[in-house]
Amino acid sequence: MNYYEPKETINRVQTEHSVKINNRKNLEITGVKEVDSFDNEEFLLETVMGYLIVRGQNLQLKNLDVTEGIVTIKGKIYELSYVDEQQQEKAKGFFSKLFR
Repeated sequence: MNYYEPKETINRVQTEHSVKINNRKNLEITGVKEVDSFDNEEFLLETVMGYLIVRGQNLQLKNLDVTEGIVTIKGKIYELSYVDEQQQEKAKGFFSKLFR
């Protein structure tokens, strides 16, 4: 008797986090869990190491790979800053109010 037996689904848990900037114009980030909000001047990303705020000019989301947790941003990068554990909810609430 032949029948289809589904394979186990593989849940990938991204634990590695890296940030690579090339000439302040191209930014590749791994370990991204979620893109909370973005516009041409600011991105708010939830990473495995906490929330990351990317600020710049003419920012564009070039690539989003949710299965691998990779985000690529193009534009002029001015600032990268992490929001520590105590400020995460405050930052998320602040940005969610801005982008409603």
